[in-house]
Amino acid sequence: MKQMKMGSESHTYREGSTQDERLLERVEDLQAMGMDAWRIFRIMGEFVEGFEEMSEIGPAVSIFGSARANSGTDMYQECVETARLLGEAGFAIITGGGPGMMEAANRGAKAGGAISVGCNIELPFEQESNGFIDVSIDFRYFFVRKTMFVKYAEAFVIFPGGFGTMDELFESLTLIQTHKVKHFPLVLFGSKYWGGLLDWLHNTMVADGKITQEDLDMIFVTDDPVAARDHIVAGYQNRIAIRDGSPLNA
Repeated sequence: MKQMKMGSESHTYREGSTQDERLLERVEDLQAMGMDAWRIFRIMGEFVEGFEEMSEIGPAVSIFGSARANSGTDMYQECVETARLLGEAGFAIITGGGPGMMEAANRGAKAGGAISVGCNIELPFEQESNGFIDVSIDFRYFFVRKTMFVKYAEAFVIFPGGFGTMDELFESLTLIQTHKVKHFPLVLFGSKYWGGLLDWLHNTMVADGKITQEDLDMIFVTDDPVAARDHIVAGYQNRIAIRDGSPLNA
């Protein structure tokens, strides 16, 4: 166990615990409550650092997927190609900065001559940044990191992944559904991998009235890097046209 001090208060935490874990720990004693109040300044500082670092990258696409993906797989190479095409189209590429699909996307960004951004996260186990990043930012808090993924992106491309990828997928769907972000292309890459989930969403959630078919239509599914690039470019051009008062699909 480790004793941590913040402000004038102290509290004992498990050795190796992360800042996210400490923030979410249920506390009842006044000392720990005092630490929670002080922690807001660290969170504010993390937001400020992220805003300052990300504000200069220009139009960007956030790409997500499994950290466990092997570089020898077809899906890894398709991620590289998708990021390369998006980079050549003028988009910076934002990832979680780690290995697997994140590395593939950053690798593709470099190949396409684009700014390559990695937003790494403090984890109980070490996750080192991959070697294809121009702008590297380390975050302690998942919610701050996820804000950067959305705020500075024009679209998401989501490759096969696990719980973290699902979290990013469903948070983005919720933000689009509730109009917190607008005109935001969302691409699922890999129809075979995502097929079972999409069937369940249609056959269970839509059928039971929990979401609408229009909600489900927010998702663009493809196995083609060119189609992913074209869908995002068209969405971005339409958003700019709407901003200027002349939507392309009017």
